[in-house]
Amino acid sequence: MSRELTLPDRQALDDLETFLGRARRVDPDGAARLVVTGGMLAVYVSPVHGGGGPTVLGLRVVALAPGPGPDACLDADQQGLDVTVALSALLDRFPRLRSSSAPPVTLSLPPAPVAAAWAGVAPPRSGWDAVGLLGAARLREAAASGIREIADGVPAGTGAAAVARVRGLVWGRPLAEDLADVPAGVAFAADALAFLDDAEPVALYRLRPWVRATTSRGHVLARRPALL
Repeated sequence: MSRELTLPDRQALDDLETFLGRARRVDPDGAARLVVTGGMLAVYVSPVHGGGGPTVLGLRVVALAPGPGPDACLDADQQGLDVTVALSALLDRFPRLRSSSAPPVTLSLPPAPVAAAWAGVAPPRSGWDAVGLLGAARLREAAASGIREIADGVPAGTGAAAVARVRGLVWGRPLAEDLADVPAGVAFAADALAFLDDAEPVALYRLRPWVRATTSRGHVLARRPALL
């Protein structure tokens, strides 16, 4: 299987680096799952997982460059890519590519895949039912409230397991009374990954046991642990 991804230009490279960098800020030891289908790269990260809380995924889709030649398709090995790698190891590869000005840009993946429990949770690709629209400000407020509660409930020196439990409790609560199946972690992930824009409503979808919040900047998908 190919260990390289071919991006069409520097903008695509920069956008991907920004997305992965935001994911690493909220999960420094985290991972990214990279899946290539139909010439598109789906990049999954997980800002919220463990601690008895929900599994919340962030998803950004990036178009890949075709192979050489006017009629060429995506390389067959690249097309079958499905690998999970460490965020830090993947981001380490971006600085050396900034000096390359001629497109397309080839991103070499870390040689060693990593294990991430959330990466085995595959959200559906189709069949979603539209639920309605949410204001970006509503999600930002929920994210800020949860961050404050976690900060107040986790004193200095608290162990990692205890921090994870507090995070799981806070981000596992319903976003609102009328959205009982939407965990507050959806708001946190959407805000942390910069998917929110005050000028654009957030589209909410449901395909039990999943929920999905979508903007033009990306998708947040969540599944509660009791339903795994």
